[in-house]
Amino acid sequence: MIRLEEDQVEWWNQFLLHFPEAHILQTSQWAEAKRQNGWSPLYYLDGSLQSPDGLALILRRQMGFAGMRFCVLYAPKGPVLHWEDAASLTRALDSLEEICRREKAIFIKIDPDVLLGTGIPDTPEERTSPKGLAIQAELKRRGWRYSQDQIQFRNSVLLDLCKSEEDLLAAMKQKTRYNIRLAVRKGVRVRQGDPDELPMLYKMYAETAVRDGFVIRHEGYYLNTWRLFLEAGMAEILIAEVEKQPIAALILFHFNGTARYMFGMSTQNARELMPNYLLQWEAMRLARQLGCHSYDMWGAPDIFDESDSMWGVYRFKEGFNGTTTRTIGAWDYAPRPWLYRRYTETLPKILDLLRRRGLKANKRSLHD
Repeated sequence: MIRLEEDQVEWWNQFLLHFPEAHILQTSQWAEAKRQNGWSPLYYLDGSLQSPDGLALILRRQMGFAGMRFCVLYAPKGPVLHWEDAASLTRALDSLEEICRREKAIFIKIDPDVLLGTGIPDTPEERTSPKGLAIQAELKRRGWRYSQDQIQFRNSVLLDLCKSEEDLLAAMKQKTRYNIRLAVRKGVRVRQGDPDELPMLYKMYAETAVRDGFVIRHEGYYLNTWRLFLEAGMAEILIAEVEKQPIAALILFHFNGTARYMFGMSTQNARELMPNYLLQWEAMRLARQLGCHSYDMWGAPDIFDESDSMWGVYRFKEGFNGTTTRTIGAWDYAPRPWLYRRYTETLPKILDLLRRRGLKANKRSLHD
């Protein structure tokens, strides 16, 4: 792979469109969003600018560790290539390993959406992907390690938007259809929002985080990220209201034919009116209007039972009757195993500390 010059990066998203499965987290907008959080984007291309064979947006972060200066590298939902082609896969992995060594990185992490299977494991609906199993085996053979730090969701729920609205509704579970119609009957209305409302959406997002016990970043990070994608025409705001009072919202991201429910937020008010069911349905309808063929509900459990923290939200998503997809997840290549081992032993302690600080900061932000 060759590293692109600055004047070539403006065409990056067009290069991605050569690949039907290229993910929105490989776009230049995501690179700029992460730049504000201390990451430097590196853009690599295999092949020609006219007909690329592979692409990799790699985020680089400098850090001090064990008394030395190192960096970590991460290709979010990448690299992008024709995974079924053995030669392309070999060239890509050779290049990523060389980049890792050249940058003196502790590791390079990849987490492409390579399908490992569909359906819940150990059920009649389970299907495995021979391609995914083969790629997983190849990574192991080359010395890559399944990562204990899974940055993105490994599993998700996908809906096929090529069906008609009538067929989409008919395929949903009866309770989900009922709740969509209940929301409409009870006066919930969904409208498109505008960028001026982003601060209000962040406060709602912070309230959601405190209620559900997850950590979010500072307000500026989200406002800048959301604006980047809104200004690029790659995101839309949907707000559910009752008597013109916002009670829930989501930001719909879309790129390369796939819409993604990446950010959702709600207040404690009027939850019995089921606004989130109607929001999801209106997001699917909007995604179809935008020409998307797939709707990614963004996240499913790692363990498919009640022990997983995602189980409750998964049951909600399951009602829309999408396909549960399982991917190979995140894999790390570490040229210095001893340093990588020390890093992975220390990281959970750091993350736990940051999580506790983050939860306190979330609670404080609601009272500012």
